Amino acid sequence: MKKLNVAILGQGRSGWKIHGVSVLNAPEKFNPAAIVDPIESRREKAAARYGKNIDTYADYKEILDRKDIDLVINATPSHRHVETTLDLFAHGFNVLCDKPLARTAGEVQLLIDAAKKNNVGFYIFQQSRFAAYFTEIRKIIESGVLGRIVQISISFNGYSRRWDWQTVQAFNGGNLLNTGPHPMDQALQLFGDGYPEIKCFMDRVNTFGDAEDYVKVILSGKGKPVIDVEISSCKAYNPFLYNIQGSKGGLTATMDTVNYKYFKPEECEEQHLIKEPLEDEAGEPTYCFENIKWHEKEWKLDTEKFGTFALMTGKYYDMLHAHITEGTELVVTSEQVKKQIKVIEECHRQNPLSKFV
Repeated sequence: MKKLNVAILGQGRSGWKIHGVSVLNAPEKFNPAAIVDPIESRREKAAARYGKNIDTYADYKEILDRKDIDLVINATPSHRHVETTLDLFAHGFNVLCDKPLARTAGEVQLLIDAAKKNNVGFYIFQQSRFAAYFTEIRKIIESGVLGRIVQISISFNGYSRRWDWQTVQAFNGGNLLNTGPHPMDQALQLFGDGYPEIKCFMDRVNTFGDAEDYVKVILSGKGKPVIDVEISSCKAYNPFLYNIQGSKGGLTATMDTVNYKYFKPEECEEQHLIKEPLEDEAGEPTYCFENIKWHEKEWKLDTEKFGTFALMTGKYYDMLHAHITEGTELVVTSEQVKKQIKVIEECHRQNPLSKFV
């Protein structure tokens, strides 16, 4: 098995707690060769964590002449993703860029064109595509047991006040760009082909920055289910991550449990429309009612064996390694992410927020 030499740009929460952990968890596939971070204490911690032989740098430009790096992981702050990735492409590096990839679809196209021009690999870190609950939900929908899907509600919510740099518009902050790429990627996979009609509402509630911390996005289209994506920091009660309504049943899910129930039409009593007032056997006015035989099922993730986040991140890195070394299918493509960013861009266009930071 070919081991890939990796450079990680940034040792903040993402570079340190997500990408760094993923690389260390697969030593047979990835070798941490270089770490970049402008903060000296983070470089010192990285040297201790990854081994004294690792090279550490204060500026990513110091690695641009290296020829031994197979993959650069761009975990720099969100607003630096595009310019840094373009520079890396120009110097011949394959790049895995963290989300949000960009602010606009036009920026994504610049990246796509630059990757093609320089004949390099372009990868985007959308690990939620590999979440175990999402895999199970897709399987259930595709089985047809829920019938025609009428509405999909996705709720990436909680209650929190936030005051870090990711609350600032100038840094590409806000709930839609910070958290939004996860549910939006899933939503667009469930929407399928075509581009949706979009209606979006944003608000600033508990944030100390000038970006939004409440988002409601409605996606719709002819022959498609209505998809309701909510990304709120002011929801004190959050009973579900997914709630799906179908013509033959429904589904509710959290990150580690999926419950669904459905009926089989052939097991139901035959009914027909009655326009006259309904009466029961005693001649009293009544309401139409039938006993539906429900088939109920539950799926659970073994959280003692697999952590939800670690599992999906590991699967993304497994997919990426196989693609680079064996030429297997790239599951998350730049064109898919361009569609996602186009939706996010339209949401911001519909909700221009004043800037005060």
